[in-house]
Amino acid sequence: MSTDEGDPEARFRALDKENRLLARKLARLDSNVRQMEEMQDATSRLLSGLTRELEEERARSHALLLNILPQQIIDRLGAGERVIADRYAEVTVLFSDLVGFTETSSQMDPHRLVSELNTLFSRFDSLCERTGVEKIKTIGDAYMAVGGLPGTRSDHVAAIAELALGMVGAIGEAGGSGRPWRIRIGIHSGPAVAGVIGTRKFVYDVWGDTVNVASRLEASGEPNRIHVSQVVADALRGSFDLESRGTIELKGKGLIKSHFLIGSRGL
Repeated sequence: MSTDEGDPEARFRALDKENRLLARKLARLDSNVRQMEEMQDATSRLLSGLTRELEEERARSHALLLNILPQQIIDRLGAGERVIADRYAEVTVLFSDLVGFTETSSQMDPHRLVSELNTLFSRFDSLCERTGVEKIKTIGDAYMAVGGLPGTRSDHVAAIAELALGMVGAIGEAGGSGRPWRIRIGIHSGPAVAGVIGTRKFVYDVWGDTVNVASRLEASGEPNRIHVSQVVADALRGSFDLESRGTIELKGKGLIKSHFLIGSRGL
């Protein structure tokens, strides 16, 4: 038997020693718990930061992708579709071209040329958003937009007409170089095929005779005027002012009736 068993003071010292030892262990444990909590907080903050950065990067990537493809095409690609090709019974195609661009561009400083084109086409882009029309592409100084595709206005002929009138107005406000820009615009409605082509620098494009006719109406038009086919004129009559151009020879199409779109009646 220990001699401490009958000695209260010895028992007290032993208990005190055990309590101090236990207190030190509890302190270490508490310190470890606080360190773990701090590590968890730091990890949580790190994960939150990484998640936020990932979402911001995803949003930037999505915004960039929207400059190339319509939202519904992005959704379909995201769902796993690899070949996207759709036929539409009727769309309305707008083609525009800057008159005398080659001569004007050869006489302008390259930076000023690009700056003015960027300003002008940015206005066209804003007009597309405002009128509910899908911008398809630019090729040099040419600009192409289509109405009637998914996600655009159902009254696509009127939407394209509003876009065209806005583009002519934007041209009238341009010309910072002192050389006034002029534009020709052609519009036609009919069937078309739309889809995505390519795997690198892929594009969303529209093909068909409707596109060809719109392009040829533009080429055979007049500066700062909107040249439309008979089918477009028929669809716009009553809501827009039109001027008959009579019968013209359209390359690859023979003789056709065409009109100039003058303005909107604002009905």
